Amino acid sequence: LFADPGIEKVFHAADYDIACLKRDFGWSFANLFDTQWAARILGWPQVGLASILKAHFNVHVNKKWQRFNWGERPLPAEALDYARLDTHYLLPLRDRLLTELRSRGRLEEAREVFAELTAIKPHFTPFTPDDFWRIRGAWDLDPQGQAILRRLAIWRDREARRRNRPPFKVLGDSTLVALAQVRPDRMEAMQGVPGLKGHHIHRYGPALLRAIREGKKDPPPSPPPRPPRPDEIVILRYEALREWRRRVAARRGVDPDVVVSNAALWTIASHAPSSLEALAELGVLGPWKLRTYGKALIQVLHS
Repeated sequence: LFADPGIEKVFHAADYDIACLKRDFGWSFANLFDTQWAARILGWPQVGLASILKAHFNVHVNKKWQRFNWGERPLPAEALDYARLDTHYLLPLRDRLLTELRSRGRLEEAREVFAELTAIKPHFTPFTPDDFWRIRGAWDLDPQGQAILRRLAIWRDREARRRNRPPFKVLGDSTLVALAQVRPDRMEAMQGVPGLKGHHIHRYGPALLRAIREGKKDPPPSPPPRPPRPDEIVILRYEALREWRRRVAARRGVDPDVVVSNAALWTIASHAPSSLEALAELGVLGPWKLRTYGKALIQVLHS
């Protein structure tokens, strides 16, 4: 069904769903219509599904269910109602958007974006102990705190795998950082650590204390090398391209990345193509964007 080009599939904000389904099941996709991207291309002021349903269908959605544990069984009746409501209006919403895309001459642009969504590659990087450096606040800790945070991150990944849950469902990043700052040495000292609830202490307390003790004994972890800074001329090109994009987006009344993505601008700035043919060879712009913006992009690079 998802790979059948003869059947249109309607999503709202398909990016994450497609990446997960490709990663977990190896599925392929064809012929999508993404209602969020369609709304963004049209410059609708609010593109979250709850906001769109309220504005266009006078339907009010309780956002608390967005962070509900959908692995819970049996699902509460209210959760099932939310799930039904989350998809019930997608087809009439698609029809409204399709009509407006056609009337405003934006359907080809939208079709190009939808086709790019089907080519999204799933990103899955296995956990490594040094991943703790990506946690916000890790660089602000002293060396011992960083060693403790590393141990806590290792423990959390192991516990998440054991329970088959996302790591943030075990303990959040900010809670791990708080533990690395406070460094409690007994169960009672865990009371009051930001983000650490009573049931967390009851369930994880001994393991957390053990990780903290091990971290205190570890040598300070070595920071990963900083990525090399791009050449100054590449940065200047990128900033010039961003300014051009900002002006185009402002005239259209859309977000800048609707015009051209940051990743595409970086590639263009890095290679500095001098012709439309060279720009096309980079493979970062579809036919519509190449035809619509290609000459202007080359002019910005020349300037």
